[in-house]
Amino acid sequence: MKNLSRTMQLTILGLMTGVLLLMAYTPLGYLNIGPLAITFNMIPVAICAITLGPVGGAIAGGVFGLTSFLQCIGVGGTSAMGAVLFGINPFLAFIQRFVPRLLDGLLIGFIFRAVRKRGNSYVACAVTGFFSAFLNTVLFMGSLVLLFGNTEYVQGLMGGQNVLIFICTFVGINAVMEMISSTLITGAVGAALIKARVVPVQVGKKPCHNQKRLLS
Repeated sequence: MKNLSRTMQLTILGLMTGVLLLMAYTPLGYLNIGPLAITFNMIPVAICAITLGPVGGAIAGGVFGLTSFLQCIGVGGTSAMGAVLFGINPFLAFIQRFVPRLLDGLLIGFIFRAVRKRGNSYVACAVTGFFSAFLNTVLFMGSLVLLFGNTEYVQGLMGGQNVLIFICTFVGINAVMEMISSTLITGAVGAALIKARVVPVQVGKKPCHNQKRLLS
């Protein structure tokens, strides 16, 4: 089958970027609870990874990461944790906010491809949604401990706990809600994209009537 045109790829990327910016600069994207926030911004990242592959996912993840960093300085809202980390080290704060989201988009693009080869594309979309939220949490918290774990602020948050216990208790219900919402919404949107023949077919298999191949 023919590949999606460059115009279509740019349209999808532009649309998802617009959705990301809308969610980042309105209450639609975040539900703030204490120093953390339940974020739904990984869902557009997952959609880009599904439709445009790892590169598209990485670009969308980078946009997400940039908006997350800008919240450290009060642009598009304020992150209590981000403001503190920015005050400690602005450069490391940028790395901690930007890089995990970019890597998230890149990795889930490969995850979608791998899962799709082994099973139903609808299931692959839901799995991608789950890992979009899961990896976002793991990479974000991992980079927090790695880059700021020796600071008085993070040591105070940890309260002498083991790193793994700290991460699990700190993100708590936030991460669970993100994973559930991302799995359900990404799965539903992915199903619609499959029906619209936007999601690529499995490599090496004949395309069916409700799927369309896309080269990243």
